[in-house]
Amino acid sequence: MPYDVGDPVDTGMLSTGDGHEIYWEVCGNPEGKPAVVLHGGPGSGATPSWRRYLDPDRYRTLLFDQRGCGRSRPHAGEDLAGLDHNTTGHLVGDLEALRTMLGIDRWLLFGASWGSTLALSYAVRHPERISGMVLWAVVLTRSRDVHWATHGMGDVYPEEFDQLLSVVPGLEPGGNVPLAVNALLRSEDPEVQDRAARAWCAWEERIATLSGPVVPDPRFDDPRFRLGFARLVTHYWGHHAFQPDEAITGRLDRVADLPAYLLRGRLDIASPLRAAHEVARRLPRATLDVVETDAHGAGDDTRTRLIAALDRCAG
Repeated sequence: MPYDVGDPVDTGMLSTGDGHEIYWEVCGNPEGKPAVVLHGGPGSGATPSWRRYLDPDRYRTLLFDQRGCGRSRPHAGEDLAGLDHNTTGHLVGDLEALRTMLGIDRWLLFGASWGSTLALSYAVRHPERISGMVLWAVVLTRSRDVHWATHGMGDVYPEEFDQLLSVVPGLEPGGNVPLAVNALLRSEDPEVQDRAARAWCAWEERIATLSGPVVPDPRFDDPRFRLGFARLVTHYWGHHAFQPDEAITGRLDRVADLPAYLLRGRLDIASPLRAAHEVARRLPRATLDVVETDAHGAGDDTRTRLIAALDRCAG
């Protein structure tokens, strides 16, 4: 059962020194175990629903909107400057700045989807700052992962993929679809921007719905959110998270002594289970839990297992 969590006990804006201001909030017990939430997308933002996974009596939980989205500024849906100085390395630096500002020595990483890529990227760079990891819908955002989520899934949903490709005519076979879409999203023509954003978000909805009619995401009805989300996802996917493919898997020995709980849905075919398996087999203290009936989203079983894992980590 998700927790009832009240309003944040503290909020603020962190100036990064390179043009961004990061919105952050702290919830729960000021004396509780430190934890940080890493939202997905990139570009989804730290919505209030994230607060409900962690026991407010036992956790001191930091949530923040990553660069370019949510309440952080500039917003990528309004200003292309939201994409400047916006890479995995910059987000890792923001995490360290927030940790230092809040006087936290070590914290638990709780991330989902893109947030799991960011969590693992941070962990292998700063293993001494981690008490453990709870990661859901684990993805690694490598070049082969991005190719699978576009061209590979295009073989599963050929009609919808062809509709996406129709906005980028002339793309060579096997070409970098998100990078090509991102170029349109950077156009000075608002109509070109919106057509590309709608096409990308329609593809996101398709690959998030395993079978049957697409389940619409109501967030995409908001033009600002739609454009910002599409710009950020294609920005990161098009550059394969701005890091080498083995940036995470090649350095997991640095976090081999840390406890980790990895949760995946068997039916999450847009980002296959192999990535989570690769991580788990390199971490002796990791548990890989597979929900047979879930895809990329969180069903009741997924939510129950995540809350139980976070409860165990709280001690």
